[in-house]
Amino acid sequence: MAEKKVENAELETKQYIVVSIGNEQYGIDIGYVDNIVRMQKITRVPKAQPYFKGIINLRGEIVPVMSIRRKMGLEDDVITNASRIIILKIEEKGSLGIIVDEVKEVVTLATDEIDKSATSSKNVKDNFINGIGKTGDSLVSLFEISAIVDEKENA
Repeated sequence: MAEKKVENAELETKQYIVVSIGNEQYGIDIGYVDNIVRMQKITRVPKAQPYFKGIINLRGEIVPVMSIRRKMGLEDDVITNASRIIILKIEEKGSLGIIVDEVKEVVTLATDEIDKSATSSKNVKDNFINGIGKTGDSLVSLFEISAIVDEKENA
């Protein structure tokens, strides 16, 4: 009698910070996240792209801040007490802040809990998503960080 092979013995897992933007939940790979800070004064920069909100001074480091809502073609940000700026560390580009409505939780997803096939759409918003994570009974759209920080205007 042949032994059954255990397929799921070594499933790769990744941690994501779950944030809300509008009514939807999105996951950001925790490997990119350097810091999460409260909303603060953002200094405007003239002639910047519409989704680029400006810059902040984070402990002496100047960090550009973008509106992920504007980048995805959604309505403008509504700043509340729950709003946060997530500071991403991108190797070749340095730090970048993105404004989110709220930081919810950290989830760990195994590779079999991520559906990559749901993202082959021509919708601009979907270009920023590289998979859908299933956590409990809710779904989390997982951000493709490289597409978000890319400077090309996705029109």
